[in-house]
Amino acid sequence: MHKINSENVSAVLQMCAQAKNIVITGHRSPDGDAVGSTLALSHYLRAKGFENTVILPDDYPTFLHWMKGNEEVQIFDANTDKGEALIAQADLVFTLDYNDLSRTGNMADSLRNSEATMVMIDHHQQPSDYAEVTFSDTTSCSTAQMVYEFIEAAGDVSMIDSEMAECIYCGIMTDSGSFRFSSVEAKTHRIAAQLIENGLDHSKVHMAVYDTNLLDRLKLVGYALSEKLEVMEDLAVAIISLSKEELDKHHYRAGDTEGLVNQALSIDGVQCAVFIREGNNKVKMSFRSKGNFDVNEFARAHFNGGGHKNAAGGAVSAASIEEVLEQFKTAIKGYSSQLELK
Repeated sequence: MHKINSENVSAVLQMCAQAKNIVITGHRSPDGDAVGSTLALSHYLRAKGFENTVILPDDYPTFLHWMKGNEEVQIFDANTDKGEALIAQADLVFTLDYNDLSRTGNMADSLRNSEATMVMIDHHQQPSDYAEVTFSDTTSCSTAQMVYEFIEAAGDVSMIDSEMAECIYCGIMTDSGSFRFSSVEAKTHRIAAQLIENGLDHSKVHMAVYDTNLLDRLKLVGYALSEKLEVMEDLAVAIISLSKEELDKHHYRAGDTEGLVNQALSIDGVQCAVFIREGNNKVKMSFRSKGNFDVNEFARAHFNGGGHKNAAGGAVSAASIEEVLEQFKTAIKGYSSQLELK
């Protein structure tokens, strides 16, 4: 593990200076932190004179397409041949907002086969040891905050312009629940203040992410909350599940179910919530919790997942949503002593 300090950051920037092909990657199903942190680092390295390419495993919601550099992001699943070639040619690869190559979906094999030096910048628990340089801070609210700290350690905060600041702020805002999660520190607010001093229009970022709903999305959310939300009897657990048929009926697009699991968790007395979504040959799960119930450990133990103590994800292949729902209900009952409806 390496601390983000001037010495270690200087060493990484020296690697950038020697590299011929730099690639910056994020995790599959990119969220605001994955997109914001990769684009922010990309802009910073270019400002330092280091050309680079951002490659993300698959596409991300349209409410994240407004950030500078979006049009240059390479989507691996959309052009696999090009993605494979870019990774094969790279001699330096940054891996942001994930700590295991399996989190990159179809891109994972290309990264495993790469001979490039790898630098991890991430805040998820239990990082793997694939990277030559690992910046891991599980107490940080977001990878975007760590990217800011990377730039700060280099002495380059003055290089953060308004567009770079938007990317950093988007990552921090979305991964911290708009600054409400317990992972937010006093420093997080100081960073936001500095970004504003550097020209950030924070209300513009909030509006772009949260105030651009389509009618279909609102109808899907309404249906999920009114028809598919259930609270397990005698347990402080809320569940929302949506089948592929239900998603198709509401013209689902990536990002439409963002935040649903948090709405389930907001129910008074509920300590744990899960959102279960059926996709193509895979059922994806999002877990959230309050207090001491560790959904990271739960997801790792039962659903091939992981993340943070109070926010994690998982997935099950070759199973129906009904089977996964029953599997979840059976598994969570084993934690009844930790989950009591209040």
